[in-house]
Amino acid sequence: MNAPVPPGRRFFRAALLIVALTGFTAFAQEASNAAQQVDPQMQKVLDAFKALNPKPLHTLKPAEARQQPTPKDAVEAVLKKEGKPTTPEKVAKVEDRKIQGPGGPLDVRVYTPEGSGPFPAVVYFHGGGFVIANLDVYDASPRALANQAQAVVVSINYRQAPEHRFPASLDDAAASFRYVQSHPSEFNIDPKRVAVAGEGAGGNLATALTMRQKQSKGALPVFQLLVYPLVSNDLSTPSHQANGTGNYLVSNEDLGWFWKNQLGNDWQKSRNPQALPIHASTAQLKGLPPALVIVAGLDPLLDEGQAYADKLKAAGVTVDVKRYDGVTHGFFGMAPVVDKAKQAQSDAGAALKKAFSAPTTPQGTGGSGEQKKP
Repeated sequence: MNAPVPPGRRFFRAALLIVALTGFTAFAQEASNAAQQVDPQMQKVLDAFKALNPKPLHTLKPAEARQQPTPKDAVEAVLKKEGKPTTPEKVAKVEDRKIQGPGGPLDVRVYTPEGSGPFPAVVYFHGGGFVIANLDVYDASPRALANQAQAVVVSINYRQAPEHRFPASLDDAAASFRYVQSHPSEFNIDPKRVAVAGEGAGGNLATALTMRQKQSKGALPVFQLLVYPLVSNDLSTPSHQANGTGNYLVSNEDLGWFWKNQLGNDWQKSRNPQALPIHASTAQLKGLPPALVIVAGLDPLLDEGQAYADKLKAAGVTVDVKRYDGVTHGFFGMAPVVDKAKQAQSDAGAALKKAFSAPTTPQGTGGSGEQKKP
């Protein structure tokens, strides 16, 4: 016969069992939630991207990373698998040009919608963590914005790190905005209706150039479209912990690698608000033009995008935040295969149209105005 178990030990065993079961249940529930929250269309893109066998970016040299498969490649793979064409969204006119930047000529791609103009304009900055990607990788978003907002979209190929570290990309962004805004006849645009837009690192540049314009008392954009903006070097937020493991196109290690290439070895110590807009003061943000901040539920950058929107609101800026659950960083340009991207593009276009239809003001808060001559 087994000896009776003392009450204290029975309690201890029961407690251990409860803890174990609770932990397992929580783990199972978390795993279940994670599986359930991925949009099925988004999952197809993730599976296609994985099948391309990309190497983790942070394990590569920048030149090697720029040759890796991209989410655009994954979207095209899904389209091919479904027997659909991979041709890009039609825009009335697409033209590659060059404009003068502070470090030399910059490649730009100009998307012009149907109509006679002069059109409103969007100066757009692609993503890629300041290190990778180009006008071709981020071709879908400007096409969609040109059609949705009925605006000329000028996509800028700014200089990249580590060959050209901060502030080179921001210098190019600010110079390109000033160039487009001050050469209206060259782009068939209305210089009083010029907005800025960007994804990821491009969202950083869009809002940082706006702060710089305010500081220099230059013409401001009429609107900021910030799509999952990369505005913070804090990789410890809950969304980084939940979504930065590498399952959702970009990992925390990749983000740290981006920042190291852009800001140098001491990137974690930086608090420069022009490099990291999350550190901007209320005074630096006050008076900036209205913004739409788009965030993705499975993005490591989810929390910082929402936090930056809150900072803008606290400074008195009119801000709308739209969150799309079940999708990842980079989803905005995936409209051919992800319906939530179509919705996000439609929402962005509506917000831009609203901003363009608002009464224009002279140079300063709320309007592009006329660029002052030297």
